[in-house]
Amino acid sequence: MKFRRTDSPSTAAARAGFSTATAYRLEQDRRLPSQKAARRTRRRPDPLAGIFDEEVVPMLERAPGLRPVTIFEELMRRHPELSPRIRRTLERRVRTWRALHGAEQEVIFRQVHAPGRLGLSDFTDMNDLAVTVGGVQLDHRLYHFRLVYSGFEHAHVVLGGESFVALAEGLQNALWTLGGAPAEHRTDSLSAAFRNLDREARDDVTRRYEALCAHYGMTPSRSNPGAAHENGSIESAHGHLKSAIGDALLLRGSRDFESLHAYRRFIDELVSRRNARNRRPIDLERERLRALPRRRTQDFEEALVRVTSSGGFTLRKVFYTVPSRLIGHQLRVRLYDDRLELFIGATALMTLPRGKAPADGKRGHVVDYRHVIHALRRKPMALLNLVYRDQLFPREAYRRTFEFLLAELGERAACRRTAELLSLAHKRGCEAELAAELEALLAAGQLPDMAVLRQRFGPDPAALPHIHVPLGSLADYEVLLEHHGASTAAVGGGA
Repeated sequence: MKFRRTDSPSTAAARAGFSTATAYRLEQDRRLPSQKAARRTRRRPDPLAGIFDEEVVPMLERAPGLRPVTIFEELMRRHPELSPRIRRTLERRVRTWRALHGAEQEVIFRQVHAPGRLGLSDFTDMNDLAVTVGGVQLDHRLYHFRLVYSGFEHAHVVLGGESFVALAEGLQNALWTLGGAPAEHRTDSLSAAFRNLDREARDDVTRRYEALCAHYGMTPSRSNPGAAHENGSIESAHGHLKSAIGDALLLRGSRDFESLHAYRRFIDELVSRRNARNRRPIDLERERLRALPRRRTQDFEEALVRVTSSGGFTLRKVFYTVPSRLIGHQLRVRLYDDRLELFIGATALMTLPRGKAPADGKRGHVVDYRHVIHALRRKPMALLNLVYRDQLFPREAYRRTFEFLLAELGERAACRRTAELLSLAHKRGCEAELAAELEALLAAGQLPDMAVLRQRFGPDPAALPHIHVPLGSLADYEVLLEHHGASTAAVGGGA
């Protein structure tokens, strides 16, 4: 059209790069092809005519949250003549109706985050990754801390639930790793911890949480129940972190770890690499963080227990064994997420792994056979109907050997020999080696011979010979010293 102002149609067409015929066609009708196209009309009858407005719309007005697939199934029940292929048409119609007549939806307001202002804590379940420790699947979750501005992360393996103890330990580990504390700390109300607590216990957890934040100069806050988007900066990070852990496990080639410590080290190394990528914003935010106090605050719960004649104590529906010399004593217990620290008065005694009560309401057991083996040898028949018999065996091979002995020798002999096997494992320090030997015997269908096993795993400490080493007289040493002094003087005089 610009060339046509000064040139003929054929010349303008040549300069524009198309044919003369096209130029004369444009002379006659200057509309674009898109302007000439006829409006598209329906090519087949409406399959929802007389149904959508009369039946579907009333459904949506009565129940706005009704899913399209539910409406589709109801229509197929009412009208068997309808084709199943109308589902996509129905879903589009419902979506359009909701856009025009549906209820107002919640709006997410994006926020501007300042460095050093907000840190978030939350827990995420990790059982879908099927991590095992020593061949046994690890039932655990991760405590996850994150700074909103820089993306600094810290993860801590939690063996129990979303308790205040787990929060206090994980949060303090994160803050001391970071080297400072943000102005505000937010959680999701610790829903799993509060759900099963009465009002007094919930108030106690609230007071302890506020005291924890006050110790670090942070303002405590909680997101509203059911409003996960208020913690979106960490909720979305859960998925990214779990995906990174899953990929790292694939690269590792195995999901099994030799110990819980090895798995925790694996998580720490992975999170450290992720933080290294955000080094600049993290360093910037560190300058705006509050200084840490001189020491950590309490990240455990305390309880008083009394050791009963059963050789242990019960705490939180879990029975723990301890050395029998503590029977009758009152112990002070510090409960951490994964362990119990025992004290008698102010003296530290030992650390026990923390147990977990079964979901069926029965009592759990954390048993160390070394605590009771001396008594079990005197009363071997107690093993037959022992409440915690399965937990007593330190390895699967011992349990299978006991069942094999029951079938072959009867109850009395099986109990006596099993007690001897556990005693041998304890006294000779050969628990793992003896378990491997028992596995071999079970595979061969042979009974364990105690005499052979005692010979196989070293001499009895009580049968070791007593070696007497005679000591020399002190006068002999005096003679040696005099001789050494005379030799030194002779050498000096010769010089």
